[in-house]
Amino acid sequence: MASSPSPIRVAIIGGGLTGLTLAYYLQKAGVAYDLFEASGRPGGNLYSPLTPEGYQLEAGPNSLLLSAELEELVTELGLQSHIQEAAPVSQHRYVLRGGRYQALPASPPALISSNFFSLRTKLRLLAELLRRPTQPVPGETVAAFFERHFGAEVVQYAVNAFVAGIYAGDPAELLLSLTFPQLAALETQYGSLLRGLAKGPKTARRRTITLRGGVQALTDALAAKLTNYHPDCRITAIGLLAENTYTLTPQPPQPAALAPYSHLALALPAYAAAPLLRPHFAAAAEALAAVRYPPMTLVYSAYDRAAVAHPLAGFGALNPRVENTYSAGSIWTSSLFPDRVPAGQVLFTSFVGGAQFARQAQEPAATQLAAVHHELSRLYGIEGAPRWQGRYYWPQSLPQFDQYLAAARAAVAPLAARGMVAVANWQAGVSVPDCIKYARRLAGQLAANK
Repeated sequence: MASSPSPIRVAIIGGGLTGLTLAYYLQKAGVAYDLFEASGRPGGNLYSPLTPEGYQLEAGPNSLLLSAELEELVTELGLQSHIQEAAPVSQHRYVLRGGRYQALPASPPALISSNFFSLRTKLRLLAELLRRPTQPVPGETVAAFFERHFGAEVVQYAVNAFVAGIYAGDPAELLLSLTFPQLAALETQYGSLLRGLAKGPKTARRRTITLRGGVQALTDALAAKLTNYHPDCRITAIGLLAENTYTLTPQPPQPAALAPYSHLALALPAYAAAPLLRPHFAAAAEALAAVRYPPMTLVYSAYDRAAVAHPLAGFGALNPRVENTYSAGSIWTSSLFPDRVPAGQVLFTSFVGGAQFARQAQEPAATQLAAVHHELSRLYGIEGAPRWQGRYYWPQSLPQFDQYLAAARAAVAPLAARGMVAVANWQAGVSVPDCIKYARRLAGQLAANK
């Protein structure tokens, strides 16, 4: 990697995906940095445990959409041979409706021709094509936006399930401007979303992949490339020596102080960054502390393939809240990547929790495992007990892109003039490609000042 003297020095607090990616590109550009991670494991939400029984699990993202930035990074890290394509059935997604799973139509014409929605909603979809351009509604939620365009049934059975699956959120609370700003732009230009999608630039479907050994292989490889990565080093305080000069206080037995840094990058969850900012930036700290992270439990259930009546020919299935289920849905892990389970078995990764199912996420493990098994048995026609079950609990899962997150972004924005920036997923976006793209762009901006 390139290395040249740099007049700036960046302290990165947090060794999750964005912190590691920022450090990697700063190192390539010859910018001095130190990356501090409180735990001994890099990667944050990217965690891929392998069980003694031979199940390759994911506690974070179960697959990746291969963007240009992600593909380039994987290549630079020498992980090309680790890329594993999802099985072709991954194109098919299912949604629970009326107690049984139905394939979700994959395109607007398919929505209109299928039996998934009622005739009334199909007519509403056709009428949406006649909408005229209009300005976005300030502060509009995702649910309000889609109901305005397509009606309540689309929100209940498509939007609700999708938002719960991707954001662990509630569309009645998430802001359109933060989650799907591209849709607001289509409404401004075309009025009709369906017309805008049809007339807009066509983009190729991104490949769904994973990495052999799990998604965590990406962050492990990043950490291995870094020369100034400091695991097991928890930062307990930030000091301000001058207008744009920072010191860090690590938890003993580390040195008493780490200084000086011209720039500080917060690659931490909002709730973890808040106490560090409070002594010097109280207003920003309070805004960050208000960002919501609902609890989430991932329940893994393995069965003999012969015991499961459902064909499982798809990515997985989502459970809209209106169906009153225990879980928000399941990924059919063994259908995507068959080598993740022992031969002759299938594996479900079920999501219990999020903003719409928070109560279930906090129940005892035995209650969760039993409830998920009962639900899977009923919905998938499963006979007998699981071959194996396990779970992973996130007390605080994904940041919610709602009014509180909007306020937090606004509160930290002025700190950039003082050399302090945020690079965590509450700023960059929740997907792996979003985090990589954001961290890479920030590294370029910092390198331009060296």
